Amino acid sequence: MNLIRSAFARLRVTLLPSKFKPPLNSVTELKEQGQPRKRVQIYCDGSSLGNGQVGSRAAAAAVLGYKGIWRVVGEYLGRATNQQAEIAAAAIGLESLREPCDVEVFTDSRYVVETMCGRFRKKTNPEWWKRLERAVAQHHVDWQWTRGHVGHPLQEAADTTARRIAAAQRVEESILRDVVDLIGTTEG
Repeated sequence: MNLIRSAFARLRVTLLPSKFKPPLNSVTELKEQGQPRKRVQIYCDGSSLGNGQVGSRAAAAAVLGYKGIWRVVGEYLGRATNQQAEIAAAAIGLESLREPCDVEVFTDSRYVVETMCGRFRKKTNPEWWKRLERAVAQHHVDWQWTRGHVGHPLQEAADTTARRIAAAQRVEESILRDVVDLIGTTEG
């Protein structure tokens, strides 16, 4: 299995002026003219150690995949509930994308999936939902629920990353690197 030590390579698009059309100035303009978007998969999970207690420590993590190459991002949230961490995990994954994409988001949180699909109302955690809504705005997102803790390597990687960040109370490059090394070039 190939071990990947670097983040996604940023794809650069060089566009030459056409005789019939003005040159395109950005990736967004290219997408608006019908070019296909990148298809990305995100496996995300949140963790709140001591959920609901005074000394809780929460973190969120997302594993992003594009053409079999995986990148891991995480965020230490401090005192937050598990539901808030789950919302944040989806948000940080989407916020990490550099351009509008077609995205499949996999999470073990029915709360996030059902709410984002419009079946649950956003009665609590308004600031967390606003963050996720901003992150979703430029993408086409397909929300998928996946059962947690059943051995799916990418979902387990997101879970492990979130728990390790929460325990460390900070994002450490070594935590992210270890997870990417473990995943390698796994297919979603």
